[in-house]
Amino acid sequence: MEKRKCCLTLSLLLFVLQTTAQTLGFSMDDNRKQVQIPIEVYNNLVVVPVVINQALPLKFIIDTGVRTTILTQKTFADILNMTYSRKYVITGPGEQKSIEAYVTNNVMIQLPGVTGRGHAMLVLEQDFLELRNYLGVDVHGILGYELFSRFIVKIDYQKKLLTLTQSGKFRPGKHFEALPIKIEDTKPYIHIPIVFQNGTQITAKLMVDSGASHGMLLEPESDVRIRAPENAVSSVIGIGIGGEIMGKVGRVSSVEIGKYKLMDVLSNFPDPNSYIDTLKLGTTLRNGAIGGEILSRFTVVFDFPKERIFLKKNGAYRKGFYYNLSGLTIKAKGSRLTVFEITDVRKASPGDTAGLQRGDVVSILNGYHSADLSLNIVNGILNSRPGKKIRLVIDRKGQKLKKELILANQL
Repeated sequence: MEKRKCCLTLSLLLFVLQTTAQTLGFSMDDNRKQVQIPIEVYNNLVVVPVVINQALPLKFIIDTGVRTTILTQKTFADILNMTYSRKYVITGPGEQKSIEAYVTNNVMIQLPGVTGRGHAMLVLEQDFLELRNYLGVDVHGILGYELFSRFIVKIDYQKKLLTLTQSGKFRPGKHFEALPIKIEDTKPYIHIPIVFQNGTQITAKLMVDSGASHGMLLEPESDVRIRAPENAVSSVIGIGIGGEIMGKVGRVSSVEIGKYKLMDVLSNFPDPNSYIDTLKLGTTLRNGAIGGEILSRFTVVFDFPKERIFLKKNGAYRKGFYYNLSGLTIKAKGSRLTVFEITDVRKASPGDTAGLQRGDVVSILNGYHSADLSLNIVNGILNSRPGKKIRLVIDRKGQKLKKELILANQL
């Protein structure tokens, strides 16, 4: 870390955020006991509508991995004439490593049927997360612990419904399995057995991270027994607050979560110098995290006050774990998010073999013009099934080129 001397530790940052907030807390409107909110799900992330300071309608990701509300685009805070009490340099995973952020206080945050008053909010100077670009929809921020600490939060990924219930009024319903979690530094942790391909078994302490798209992340630095398998592929494994996160992707033989046993699960193994995240790590030692690719196979209920989680498998439970069958990472650009630029090509992948390069822009995909597509559809086509033929027309510095590739599972 070149700028480590400039960076606050997370514990100090969170202390300041806590003490500067006034009358922090969410409550349900009209003394309701329960509120249901329609959600959108993009790349396993849950997106909800919010209104900031009764004026600005935005969309935020619901994230169990962060404490304080984050606004990723400072432009919106400036539109609302928000004042800032402090400026910080914070550390995040990725090549950028550290970025500037501001704290604004006494913010009102409204969801349908729910109002939060007196919140502190972290405002990023630059949007290195590029949520709207990598999700292909307008997403402006992240909402975390403040919501989960106040209500029982049920996420139904298939019905696309978020249900908030007052703590004393919650009933789990049939077929849900209750599992203990531990809330440490505002984040939920669970201990689960993992079997690696070489037969090594561990009981890993993992953060339950609804704000991560991947299925599982295991940190080799946390335990000598955690190693990427020999056939793992090196790749960009995610986008953090500081840019791209590098690492390896490989499979583990099995993961047990209560009575559920998932086989051949994909896991990210981050490079140690690429994954530093003061917003997510906190001061708690852990072995990694489970994210949306696993969570979305269940209806999930988070009960932070009683430190437990409820799971019930859904129709996606038995689907296979596939990793980026094309080898392409694409982000959406432009005002309508219909310009699809290739930002990474994994070595030896179908996309690499086909001669695709960083900076190529997809004009036509399997006969569909880019103007008629969304990033969700593009990624769906490029990850549909191994063996599927993909035809593209790409724009490379003004030159139109036809390309063809066959999707393949390298893991």
